[in-house]
Amino acid sequence: MRRPTWSGLWLALLVLVPALVGGLLGYRWSERAGLSQLASVTGERLALYAATLESELARFAYLPSLVAAEPDIEALLLQPADLRRREEASRKLVRIAARAGASGILILADDAGAEPEVLASSLRGGAAGQDALPPRALQALLRDGPRDYFAANDADGTTDYYFVQVVQRQGRRLGQVVVRVNLAPLEATWIDLGLRTQSERLLVIDENEVVVLSSVPAWKYKTTGAQAVREDTGRYAAASLAPLDWQEVQELEPGVRLLALAAPDGRSIQRQVAQERTIVPLGARLLALSDPSEVQRLARHAAWGGAAGGALLGLLALYGLHRRRSMRQLLAARNALQQAHDQLEAQVDERTWQLRSANEELTRQIAQREEMEGELIQAGKLAVLGQMSAGISHEINQPLTALRALSGNALQFLEAQRLREVAGNLRMIDEMAERMGRIVGQLKSFARKEGLSHQPVVLSQAVRNVVLMLGHRLREQPVDLLVEVPDDLQVLGDLHRLEQVLLNLMGNALDALRGVALRRLEVHAELSGQRVLVQVRDSGPGLSELQWARLFEPFFTTKGAGEGLGLGLVISSKIVAEFGGSLRALRPVPGQGMVFEFDLPWAQGSVRPSLPGELLG
Repeated sequence: MRRPTWSGLWLALLVLVPALVGGLLGYRWSERAGLSQLASVTGERLALYAATLESELARFAYLPSLVAAEPDIEALLLQPADLRRREEASRKLVRIAARAGASGILILADDAGAEPEVLASSLRGGAAGQDALPPRALQALLRDGPRDYFAANDADGTTDYYFVQVVQRQGRRLGQVVVRVNLAPLEATWIDLGLRTQSERLLVIDENEVVVLSSVPAWKYKTTGAQAVREDTGRYAAASLAPLDWQEVQELEPGVRLLALAAPDGRSIQRQVAQERTIVPLGARLLALSDPSEVQRLARHAAWGGAAGGALLGLLALYGLHRRRSMRQLLAARNALQQAHDQLEAQVDERTWQLRSANEELTRQIAQREEMEGELIQAGKLAVLGQMSAGISHEINQPLTALRALSGNALQFLEAQRLREVAGNLRMIDEMAERMGRIVGQLKSFARKEGLSHQPVVLSQAVRNVVLMLGHRLREQPVDLLVEVPDDLQVLGDLHRLEQVLLNLMGNALDALRGVALRRLEVHAELSGQRVLVQVRDSGPGLSELQWARLFEPFFTTKGAGEGLGLGLVISSKIVAEFGGSLRALRPVPGQGMVFEFDLPWAQGSVRPSLPGELLG
């Protein structure tokens, strides 16, 4: 026999009723807490916005008094018919407005007529009054009396704030000082902030219940209350002053209301949490509208959570009613869980063994890779040693050439019985031999990458030594040699290694000048900041783009067979790099020779150079 169907319905109600109650309570609690937090945050920001508006206008509150105290302004008010004083006062107002950042400053005569006369103005039109203030605004000044107020700008629809002060002397009214401040930048900041961060929507409402500032342009110059606005007030230009369609739904807490108002596009109704703050000095109210949609979304989530909690309570009650059956199910589930645990433990053990095996394999591969890296490093060292052995013959070739020139000169001096010059050449031959030994030692040290001792070196001395070593070539191959190196300019480096670089660059330049009609070699040095820039320039035929791109490749040379190994620039570049600089060749221009330049650290203890070098022929 089948059981009655009402038992199934009763069990369903036991779950659904707590779920509905929990969802309702969760929604109400979350919504109340969220709206309270939203009101708190909005209130803090509202105070900040109000302070910003007050401080923005407070910067100009002193300006009417300052202008009224100017002697030229007072003299104009005493003699308003003097055109020269009007022009002088207008020019002064232009300067004051520019310094203060005001949109305009006007001086009005104390005229009881329908429209006050503009005596002087910082705006275009000057004392003539054109483009100074709209006539309706001038009439509003006269009718409403001397007080500060918001008004619309007829030209672009933005909002201005007017500071108005009556000028009196000995109880006599002389006129009025009007300072206009445009609030468009502040309003644009509010609009941009609302677009980028979806923050509060702001409205500034004046004493006539007209929205004079708003972060939503569609709400500007609309009315918010029943107070009528006179059509001839002149303060709102051609604005329609249509009512802003909103309705108070409820008061959430003191000072916090929930409003229903039309969206800016007018197609839908939105709910907004409204808070306002009265700005007493301005006679206006600042209203902040916050979107509660996020609060409502979280409240819906809380409702689902509450419903889930209520359903859980119903299930717990159902569990109590069916405890015996549940206990049997629990025991079965425990057995199944134990079985799954055992299976998982076996899988973990198997996975651990696999990871251990993979780790051991990875360790073995790392050891093999380290061994291979060591072998590659050793092979690299052998390759560098081979390159250095080829470079020794190239670097010794230049001192040998100098020795041949010095020995030939010594023989000529000996035949001419010029013993002093012979002794000098022999000493230089001894120095060249010693330099050859140092070159070999330096190249060995370079191959072992040993450090160099950096000490101040007189650059001009290194150039003179190189010119002396190249003397025989300069005599065999007449060249216009121009050396512009200050005598007191010092660099940090090693004298002999620096001579190697200069000897290689100048020797290459002399090679390039063979067969050229105009043979000119220039060596130039100058101080640039904390660096010394050295240039070696020749008037040879230059290089092609392809040759220039390969200049610093080992064993690349443009010379004939037996004239070069292609290692000079490579070695020179490494020497300059060890000094803390860089050697480079400027991009060649066909037919205009080559320019090599390198920079070295300046020896700061030396005197900053100021005199040019000398011309050697």
